Parts: sequence; structure tokens; C-alpha cells
Amino acid sequence: MLIVGLGNPGSDYEQTRHNIGFMVIDELIARHNAHKLSSSSFEGELYKFQNHFLLKPLTFMNLSGNSVVKVKNFYKIEDVVVIHDDLDLPFGALRFKKGGGHGGHNGLKSIDAQIGREYIRVRMGIGKPEHKGEVASYVLSAFCKNTKEHLDDFVQSSADAVEFLLTHSLDETRSKFSKKGIAC
Repeated sequence: MLIVGLGNPGSDYEQTRHNIGFMVIDELIARHNAHKLSSSSFEGELYKFQNHFLLKPLTFMNLSGNSVVKVKNFYKIEDVVVIHDDLDLPFGALRFKKGGGHGGHNGLKSIDAQIGREYIRVRMGIGKPEHKGEVASYVLSAFCKNTKEHLDDFVQSSADAVEFLLTHSLDETRSKFSKKGIAC
């Protein structure tokens, strides 16, 4: 299975809402002592544990599909899971689905264009800004104080869900790990 966490490379983006997918991948790397695979041709940081691959595309969000398709094709991987931020869910909400639209998310739009829509999505709620025109600055800013104190737990429980998904069905994972969000 290829597990992709979406985010943007570089220290300027590390703790931003858009990088929550990278945060979950980092947690999974640490938990499984995953070893890094060396290849610059994948345009991302690629790790492996057991028969699973963990990918952090380094193409910036809008071109994430370029990295995903290269890894998927090279290793002939059928099952792909993408962990991403979701503006349409309140902070702390966790949802799972296979296929569907991109909801305006440029990372998903890029992946859809490269590999199609039939992959599993781990949707991590980050809430939304007050005004629609603030979306770009909102996703590229750090979590606010109220949510930051819950962030580690959110990342941990999301990593738990992804681990469960490795050996269980999407329906079982959805049933056990879906969350409504945290009132902050």
C-alpha cells in the first residue's frame, strides 16, 4: 500500500494546516522505524516498512500527483491512501472515503489528474476561515492556540486509523475512527 501525506516542503510550512498530512506520515515513520529509500526521481521523501510505502511529495501541494504517480507506477502499487487537510470539516473531525471529488483541494486535484479518483482519502478537518477569500492564507498559516493543544492527539489518532486500515476494511476503519471534531 502507498500511504501519501499531503503538505508543502520547507520549514516555512512545517506547522501549517496544509501540512497535517506530512505530520501523520512523520508519526508513522517514527512508529515503524521506516527506512528511507533513496531516489530523487520520485520528487518526494519515500519510506518503507513491511510491504508499505510512506510518501511526502516534495513538489508543493499543487503538483503532488507528479510524485504519487511516479512511486505508484515504479513499484506497481494498486492501493493508495491519501491523508489530507479538509476545510469542510471542523478541526479534529476525521472522515474516510474512497473516490469522489477534490472539493477544491489542489493536492487532490493533482492526484486525480495523475492516477484517477479511486483511492482512499483520510480527511482531516482543519476548519475554515471566516471569509472565503482567506482560504489560501488560512491553510498556509499555523494552527491557532486553541487547536494547537489538541493537534498531537489528532495526529496520533489519525495515525492509529491509518495503521488499522492496513489490516481492516474501509468500512471497519470508518466505523471505528470517524470523529465529529473538537469544539475549540
